[in-house]
Amino acid sequence: MSLQSLSVLPKNNQTPTGLLIILHGWGANYYDLFPLASELNLPDYAFEFPDAPFPHPDVPGGKMWYDLQSKDYQGLTESRQILLEWLLSLEGKTGIPLSRTFLSGFSQGGAMTLDVGLTLPVAGLVSMSGYLHFNPQLSDRALPPILMTHGNLDMVVPLAMAIASRDRLQGIGASVEYHEFSGGHEIPRGVIQLIHDFVLKTISNLG
Repeated sequence: MSLQSLSVLPKNNQTPTGLLIILHGWGANYYDLFPLASELNLPDYAFEFPDAPFPHPDVPGGKMWYDLQSKDYQGLTESRQILLEWLLSLEGKTGIPLSRTFLSGFSQGGAMTLDVGLTLPVAGLVSMSGYLHFNPQLSDRALPPILMTHGNLDMVVPLAMAIASRDRLQGIGASVEYHEFSGGHEIPRGVIQLIHDFVLKTISNLG
């Protein structure tokens, strides 16, 4: 099984300077976050919006990375491997190395971002209203910088989960830029600006 994705190339027809991958949340699909390609104002970047591999049990046309309603997160092991293999194949498709690739996601997509992204030499990770569904371990490898954003009124993924995730990531030596905003389970305009700034700052630091 491979992932289907929506691709966006720079409108100036120039070779992309980087790649931003955005994973949707539980019950959504790859169209859900597609508007971010223009809203993020990164005209020199390519974008990929993959569709999660499993159909959502209750939402027509919705997808999921794994089943949140099952005790053992059914499908997580398969999704993790599928996403990993897809990410490793992208350089052959886009010509953009992992070192200039950002992996990001919203909610369940944010959880998958942290899970798989910590194992890869990507430029950076962005978790929007996400959480940890695993216990990250100390590693000898350099970890990518992480941007985390979360609404303080989030009733879907409580703020306490974001704070605990941040603390656990910092505990294994990850560099985490953490921002709370006044709102719920959403991506407000301020978060879009934070992502824009994080991407450009991170790439600038790479030289």
